[in-house]
Amino acid sequence: MEPRPTVVPPPIQLRIADDIRMQIERGELTPGDSLPTLAELAERWSCSVGSARAAIALLKAQGLISSGRGKAPVVRVPPRKVIRSSERHQVEKDLAARPEAERAVVGEAETNLNMQISEQEFRSRYDQVEARAALADLFRIEPTDLVLRRRYDSTDRATGLLLSSSVSYMPVALVSPNPALLDEANEPWPGGTQHQLSTVGVEIMTIIDEVTARMPTTAEAQLWGLPDGVPLILCRRISLDANEKVVEVSDAEYPADRTELRFVTPLKPWPKRRSNGGKTSGRQGGRP
Repeated sequence: MEPRPTVVPPPIQLRIADDIRMQIERGELTPGDSLPTLAELAERWSCSVGSARAAIALLKAQGLISSGRGKAPVVRVPPRKVIRSSERHQVEKDLAARPEAERAVVGEAETNLNMQISEQEFRSRYDQVEARAALADLFRIEPTDLVLRRRYDSTDRATGLLLSSSVSYMPVALVSPNPALLDEANEPWPGGTQHQLSTVGVEIMTIIDEVTARMPTTAEAQLWGLPDGVPLILCRRISLDANEKVVEVSDAEYPADRTELRFVTPLKPWPKRRSNGGKTSGRQGGRP
């Protein structure tokens, strides 16, 4: 007989969690539906209440259910999705060239959050700090040179939860010709960063988005209203001018359970091939 490993059945809490998860995936349990009580699960699966509780903890860690102290677990209701598309960079650039009356009524809330400015509480804080090594390398300045640090966040007036959070950096030497750019009292600025930079003669020509992810701290999970097991998406936006010089760096955080990142890449057409007696030159794929 061939050597064979011992088959070990999965622990009872995993079997319970898998059964409930598959009911959710099949649509038999829908968002907002209540789950069986711990006592009911223990009776149904002939297990201890502790094993049933462990199964519920597994489902919470997978982001499938929600519960609180003294509240029965329910199938989690997905939060409103926010689509963040790379196309917004051109939208924001076009907006920066529009009259102030138009720029003043469209901002982060409308372009990214799909909600009115009146529905959120917006905060901004400015200060000047040393660039240090990482930023200095990007901006090609000295580590002791000053950068303008701008911290932005907005919260939902209805829930008090964070809607957006970001930190932006620009070299002070770049923006200081327009003192208005150094004053947080001028926020929210109609037309945003692209219009701000245009007032000092800078036009953004390239934007690089670098995306990573990590698990939130307990404090961050509380601020965003994140359930267990949901990571934060970290997006660094690097803006360059026509000379490929970095003019702004922005670090933003997005909850993974309510954010869709959409990357749109226009492609250049192939050069048209010369015709030769009605036949195109070169092979057209396939066999010779």
